[in-house]
Amino acid sequence: MPGIPQNFDALKAFLDLKYVQFNHQDFILDDPIQIPKSYSLLQDIEITALWTALLSWGQRKTIINKCGELFALMDNAPYDFIINHKESDRKVFSNFKHRTFQYTDTLYFLEFFQWYYSKNDTLEDFFLKYSTIESALTDFHNYFFQLDNAPKRTRKHIASPERNSTCKRLNMFLRWMVRKDENAVDFGLWSKIQPSILMMPLDVHVERVARKLNLLKRKQRDWKAVVELTNSLRQFDPSDPVKYDFALFGLGVIHEL
Repeated sequence: MPGIPQNFDALKAFLDLKYVQFNHQDFILDDPIQIPKSYSLLQDIEITALWTALLSWGQRKTIINKCGELFALMDNAPYDFIINHKESDRKVFSNFKHRTFQYTDTLYFLEFFQWYYSKNDTLEDFFLKYSTIESALTDFHNYFFQLDNAPKRTRKHIASPERNSTCKRLNMFLRWMVRKDENAVDFGLWSKIQPSILMMPLDVHVERVARKLNLLKRKQRDWKAVVELTNSLRQFDPSDPVKYDFALFGLGVIHEL
């Protein structure tokens, strides 16, 4: 097991090394990102990436299996299904659930996506309007639930910094869509948004390692902790701080630290 680096230069070198170690195509084999990676159409990738990210809690193998089941119900053509389906076509989802994500939630997600893509070509158009991720995610929650019949119970599936959530799944989705490098784990399809404004997806693995490396001191795991950790990582790479998600998550999962 490696020792904990004791100064800025050593810590940067360590994090850069671990970023390279974990940011490669083999990462996809055990990660939910493999679901959107199976599509090539932009809208298919956006829909499956957002939905997969939002269902990403629990064991990764289970997440992958449940998302595969969900999109198979759309004949593995989610954008075409969402744009063209009728309300009666939604009955096939009646038995689909993943933990607290139930039929009611699926119905509303289908309705939102159908409404949104009838007016827009890409979800990037929404996020383009904001200079900070905090304001974008706060407004996205409200925007997502603006339709008249939005179920109150479904609101918990779209986190918001306004409620001091870490917004881990949404930040992961944004990392997937915005970041781009030669290893092509992340998609980098949203070229109009700069990686410099992204915020860290903060889960238990990342949190544990970040604390051991003295990158995070706030006791609560909340939005303020996300801000603190992201700001710490910006010291090492201001243009792409969330690239270190690979390093911290990888270290956490394999228990090197």
